[in-house]
Amino acid sequence: MAAQPPPQAPPPGWYPDPQAQGAERWWDGAQWTANQRPAGGMAPVAMRQPMSPSDEKSWACIAHVSALAASFIGLPVIGPLIVYLIKKDESPFVRAHAVASLNFQLSWLIWFIVLGVATVVLMFVIVGFLLLPVLLVAAIAWLVLVIVASVKAANGEPPMNYPLTIDFVR
Repeated sequence: MAAQPPPQAPPPGWYPDPQAQGAERWWDGAQWTANQRPAGGMAPVAMRQPMSPSDEKSWACIAHVSALAASFIGLPVIGPLIVYLIKKDESPFVRAHAVASLNFQLSWLIWFIVLGVATVVLMFVIVGFLLLPVLLVAAIAWLVLVIVASVKAANGEPPMNYPLTIDFVR
């Protein structure tokens, strides 16, 4: 009698997950991988590792400091928005700082636009020139608040309650 060849493993692909009902897991041809998706061919569910405390502090700090960098192109909202969109699901700490920074930047952008338009309009009656120092003080306050919030994030403290901030994002 001839010897039977050893059974071959199934080819790589999505198969019913032997450990999770209603899910599929990727078989690489030799073993199960960490890639999982709901049954029926939906997109894979990423298996994420929790962020380390130092990474959380770094990303929370970036949520605030990125507004400074993005302010050079006139849109300080961009930096916190990018951090929020990328890291919001990975860490509640980073999400809280990104939301605080994003709300602050959106609110103060609105305040600066309103105050700037009022200043320009009122310059026609000379009163607008009195608002120029107010704009300068507001810009300095913005810078100081961003720096304070960045330091708090780097120290692992909860996000600060920025003044004059509207909660656009929760």
